[in-house]
Amino acid sequence: MSSENKDEWSENTLGPAKKRFGERKETFESDSGLEIDTTYDPGDLVEFDYEERVGYPGEYPYTRGVQPNMYRGRLWTMRQYSGYASPEESNRRYRYLLDEGQTGLSVAFDLPTQTGYDSDHPLATGEVGRAGVPISSLLDMETLFDGIPLDKVSTSMTINSTASILLALYIAVAKKQGVDPKTLALADEH
Repeated sequence: MSSENKDEWSENTLGPAKKRFGERKETFESDSGLEIDTTYDPGDLVEFDYEERVGYPGEYPYTRGVQPNMYRGRLWTMRQYSGYASPEESNRRYRYLLDEGQTGLSVAFDLPTQTGYDSDHPLATGEVGRAGVPISSLLDMETLFDGIPLDKVSTSMTINSTASILLALYIAVAKKQGVDPKTLALADEH
């Protein structure tokens, strides 16, 4: 039988379960130190300021999404994290994924690229192209994005220490394509 309210649920459903199995801890807290109730219902929202805490779609704090019309105007970006042994092979994969309906790219770089080594550096031996695409030059980056319109396809690049270098190469490729860098669709914008 379904409960009519939270108190009834707590007494008839939760109570017997807690008596039988207990709980792992006496209280549960969020990372911010706020106590977390077992469940919430509309009655818990009495003191809740909707505009301040939840907001509207497309507005801060973006709890309802970054697009004002949600997914009615634009579907979420789908991307598969990938990068292969060479810029040519990775480009073939990206173009295939885009042809099959993927709407964004997520570039996986190999370890030498991630740590700032060119593919021909002695310390890169055995790691080039193993777990991502190797990028050592503007030509590599041009090959990686050949035939991919950077003003229409958003790109996520998982990279740390060499991020500024790879972003500069990405912008240079966009400029060669005739794309204004201000219009680039980087992953965090979509």
